[in-house]
Amino acid sequence: MHLSKVISKNKAWLVIIVFCLAVALTITSGVFASDDRATLPPSNSDTLIGLTLGGLLGGGGGTAIGSPFGHAGTGAIIGAEAGALGGALIGAFICAQQQANQRGNYIDPSRLSQPPRWTISEEAIIFDRAGTAKCTLVERVPGAVPFANIPTTPGIQALNSTDFNQGFSAGLRLGATYHADHQNDLSLSFFRSGNWDSTKSVGPDNPLNWLVMRAPGGFFQTQDFAYQSMQWDYSTELYNAELNVQHKISNRINILVGFRWLQLHENLQGTIPPADIFQPTWKSTNPYYYYNLFQVAQLSPGQPAPAYPPFWNTSTTNNLYGFQIGVDGKIFERGHFSISGLIKGGPYLNHASELTGVSIAKTVYESGASANHAAFVGEGGLQCKYQVASGITLKLGYEVLWLAGVALAPGQIRETYSISSPTSVYTHDINSGSNVLFHGVTAGLEFSF
Repeated sequence: MHLSKVISKNKAWLVIIVFCLAVALTITSGVFASDDRATLPPSNSDTLIGLTLGGLLGGGGGTAIGSPFGHAGTGAIIGAEAGALGGALIGAFICAQQQANQRGNYIDPSRLSQPPRWTISEEAIIFDRAGTAKCTLVERVPGAVPFANIPTTPGIQALNSTDFNQGFSAGLRLGATYHADHQNDLSLSFFRSGNWDSTKSVGPDNPLNWLVMRAPGGFFQTQDFAYQSMQWDYSTELYNAELNVQHKISNRINILVGFRWLQLHENLQGTIPPADIFQPTWKSTNPYYYYNLFQVAQLSPGQPAPAYPPFWNTSTTNNLYGFQIGVDGKIFERGHFSISGLIKGGPYLNHASELTGVSIAKTVYESGASANHAAFVGEGGLQCKYQVASGITLKLGYEVLWLAGVALAPGQIRETYSISSPTSVYTHDINSGSNVLFHGVTAGLEFSF
């Protein structure tokens, strides 16, 4: 479900999101703002005030701007990120000026020789999603064909799962690195992005056409009445957590090894909006069963219809566990500015599961499967850094994340079979042979202390 949809149903979510962002940055800013707390009284109030107010105002402004476009959640994240960034920098600048005045521009040389032990990072990520399993979702069959003949009448493809464009989704990544010594680091990071969603609709046509979805075992679904379309909704969520050990082999190159977990969740749902006004009893009644769509359009009203479920609903979950190796290298450095590159990857065990609900005669029959398969995860990227103050670094980057050997929702349709006697649905196998690519920009702050 869209984060914006959740926020629209419960406004408290917005407050929670912005509050968590503000608190996360407040804690870290409280560390770097008191640069010399051993000799000077702490003076973090300007940083904390600027951070909190900037995050709240930015989150509110982002939500207000994003709401009319259906992206209140994305606006809240980006707005809070930008507001907190600006507020923190302004507050830190004021705080630094005050401390400089208090210490009389004196810096203890012994403090300059002490490298930071911790680095905390917070980034906004905006990723696009590309690639999915290929499957025909809607066919057009001429409206003059009798309903009873649709199973044996070939159609023309009107919608394929590859036609979806889920676009960009905003998320948040948090990270912490412990610098054990000048050569070895231990880092932990987590991110979530779950606002990918796309809806495609076909029909109603003029002149009328049957809109047909087919699946193995003889299952087929059409619109119930001539005024309806066939609509599919496709959504994706991605979670990631990893723990890495980094070893510096030169001033510019680090190698890393670590453990990583990713969860990829998808949902594909088919409906025929607008909702039925009357029960489609003609589909199982002789002679109406042999009517074509033009004749169906002339039927007299019947009994009022209840709320019917989606005719198809598939959810897949991939939990990938694996070890990775990689290289992080500094490509360019001048003054406070640097550009670095990262590449990492490795083999994974993918515990994939799927659950499908198929509506037959308006009754949902469920079936599912799970299996363990080998998978691969690879990631690469470039990142620009600029140190704006002692312990404060701005980051801007581009990343690519590739998952191979995963179960995607459209790929399960051809593995789901329906049986008419007795009526039931079973899953032949789980299709875990698909690939998906995520790529986009990242921007955030890094605090070292």
